[in-house]
Amino acid sequence: MDLQLHGTAALITGAGSGIGRATAVALAAEGVRVALLDRDRASVEATAAAVRAEGTATEDAVVVVADVTDEGQVRTAVDEAVEVLGRLDAVVCCAGVSGPVGASIEEIDLAAWNAVLAVNVTGPFLVLKHALPALRAARAASVVLLASDSAFVASPGMVPYCTSKAALVQFGRALSVDLADAGVRVNTVAPSIVDTPMSRGDLGAAAFEAPPFPVQTAEEVAAHVAYLVSPRTRAVNGAGLLSDFGYIARSGFPA
Repeated sequence: MDLQLHGTAALITGAGSGIGRATAVALAAEGVRVALLDRDRASVEATAAAVRAEGTATEDAVVVVADVTDEGQVRTAVDEAVEVLGRLDAVVCCAGVSGPVGASIEEIDLAAWNAVLAVNVTGPFLVLKHALPALRAARAASVVLLASDSAFVASPGMVPYCTSKAALVQFGRALSVDLADAGVRVNTVAPSIVDTPMSRGDLGAAAFEAPPFPVQTAEEVAAHVAYLVSPRTRAVNGAGLLSDFGYIARSGFPA
């Protein structure tokens, strides 16, 4: 299917690795001109190299280094991306952290709690706050937020992360309502466990050798993102795509 994305422009946060990098490569392969935002310059430069190798857009990827929790850095980065690209048709917010894993709330200090909410929720707020003027000017703009199945189900010791992803899902719904008349669609993708550096850091590399649970690749998630970015999904707004191998549909009844 032609996703009708050739010649459009997108900003991807958290583009230095994992789902962000896979999304950048997937969109570039569709002819999208991409701006890559991450706080780690070396990682995002590596993504730019991957985009050059796989992309079909004539222009090189735009690299912008910023911490999504710092409004001044975000404003500067978004302005630079829009200036270089000349337009902005999509924003994909992939930047995220897991925070304390395996800890009860009595063991979590306020700074650690705030850090998770700052990256996972405030980060998308700041990026979209400053990207909206450019998105409003686009003919058909799309925002995709990377949530998680942890917005709907919970594992022990994941309270900050689950809370942040649930907040992100509702942020997307509320924003889709506010922007409906502006022609800017907002949707979320909520995958279960994805084989990324962050997941391996949380669970350990050994957990992925013969996992007792289904695991998806970052490239599979990126395909969902590309579909939602596409004008082919112009009627899809305020929605969430849950990719969890059907786990949430299963009954916990022991029978």
